[in-house]
Amino acid sequence: MPTSSLVEIQSLTLRRGPKTLLNRLDWKVSPGEHWVIMGPNGCGKTSLLRSLTGFLTPTSGDITLLGETYGECDWREVRRNIALVSSSLQPHIPGGEPAIETVISGIYDQLDFWGKATPADHRLAKRILTQLDAKEIIHREWAYLSQGERQRVLIARALAADPKVLILDEPCAGLDPVARSEFLIAMDKITANPSGPTVILVTHHVEEITPGFSHL
Repeated sequence: MPTSSLVEIQSLTLRRGPKTLLNRLDWKVSPGEHWVIMGPNGCGKTSLLRSLTGFLTPTSGDITLLGETYGECDWREVRRNIALVSSSLQPHIPGGEPAIETVISGIYDQLDFWGKATPADHRLAKRILTQLDAKEIIHREWAYLSQGERQRVLIARALAADPKVLILDEPCAGLDPVARSEFLIAMDKITANPSGPTVILVTHHVEEITPGFSHL
């Protein structure tokens, strides 16, 4: 498979017992593209993401990420280039952890990071939070952040790892209209950044597709 693609999936099939979750799926994501995965519950969106990140082993087919093929390399190292923002991360963040420390934990790919952060880490975290219009919450503890603020912190955490691909798994779920609007503005800034990661948005709602997305 060509290495110019960020993601290339060929004939991906995923079966569990009698149920077929994915059936001979082909998908290619090239640099500069931003994708939306859209569909009802049960159509296979989460199964696709879990296969891509190596948490579900395909029944057949090939998955290639940045030129590396699943099953032929250490996928734990390859998937460091993928950052996932999901509500499933929220319960694992300590309530007393300031937003800036949550972002820094993304640099080291470790939730509840207890290591020693460098001055450069702090500068990077502050810069990303500022870019996402979250400067006022830099030192606010996780327990006192709104749902919308938490989502922006999680995106900042993902961006701190400098990923090639950023996956947003239903990021607006549970947000009120104002928080959702603010979140979509932040997302539009990310897709407009030519040096930023390729974004893959998983959603049920067409109104959450901002102008920066190129494919669906």
